[in-house]
Amino acid sequence: MSSSNKPSMGVIGLGIMGGAMAEALLKDGYQVCGYDPSPQARARLKKAGGRPLASSMAVADSAEIIITSLATVAALEHVGEQIAASKKWPKGNPRRIVIETSTLPIPDKERAQKAWARAGITTLDCPISGTAVRMPERTWNIYVSGPKVAVARAIPVLKVFSDTLPYVGVFGNGTKFKFAANHLVAIYNVAYGESVTFARKMGLDATQLYELFAPSGVLGTGVMRLRMNFMAKRQYSPPTMKVEVWQKDMQVIGDMAKSVDCPTPLFTACVPIYNAAMAQGLAGEDTASVAEVIGSMAGLPGKAAGAGKAGKKVAKKAGAAAR
Repeated sequence: MSSSNKPSMGVIGLGIMGGAMAEALLKDGYQVCGYDPSPQARARLKKAGGRPLASSMAVADSAEIIITSLATVAALEHVGEQIAASKKWPKGNPRRIVIETSTLPIPDKERAQKAWARAGITTLDCPISGTAVRMPERTWNIYVSGPKVAVARAIPVLKVFSDTLPYVGVFGNGTKFKFAANHLVAIYNVAYGESVTFARKMGLDATQLYELFAPSGVLGTGVMRLRMNFMAKRQYSPPTMKVEVWQKDMQVIGDMAKSVDCPTPLFTACVPIYNAAMAQGLAGEDTASVAEVIGSMAGLPGKAAGAGKAGKKVAKKAGAAAR
């Protein structure tokens, strides 16, 4: 344990979400080490007061509780091998815990869980509904699943990020709840983009639409308050969730639906809209940029994504690409 009697923390994956969690832990008085293959991400951790390390294995050697926030199955496999190969135990020899927060297929998470168990590590499956910009508002939903003894040790850490920490049962249930949540978000994004486009075609001010709808107890949602604001401003950077990363979530959710023989007609109808956003050069922009795809289909003038990296790559055949 650290001198503050708080467990030493490690964060592997210092992107938008992992970086935000690392910084929140540091502000709360935790000692935090971390790893990310991006030098820029490691530099941000160091600037925030954390200790960047050279590998996932080094993090596992140093931390009592590890948070993983990873974008791909390949990253989970690599990190999983590194953590499982760790031969050192933190001072005091506490039983280590991995809090896995990524949105990835359950079988891949289960393989990592089994490998870590053989190394004496308990794994919790705790995906998060929410974006990094919403953390200060404490509006994250963290779906906590796994062994209850480990959950009891992890809850004080998770409370740094949110007060909404439902325990949802056995390992893997957390990811199932996250799939259900992101299934809705995928539909909401497209629905709000369609609504904004409809308003513009009628000659209405999209900003006024947002100001009227977002606070509404009938119409407003957290997703609307975040993403429709981007749509009204036609400003999609910095992203809270990149389109290219969201494509992974769409694939994973679609695969799960197929595996349980569940029809998802609304979700399936949204897939080509996100594909068209990729084709229009919006991969690095926020998923709210699907409004630009629908606007192009409606014949509205195209607009570059403000300060985004996509530049002015707006496809002329967006309507065809989205069908």
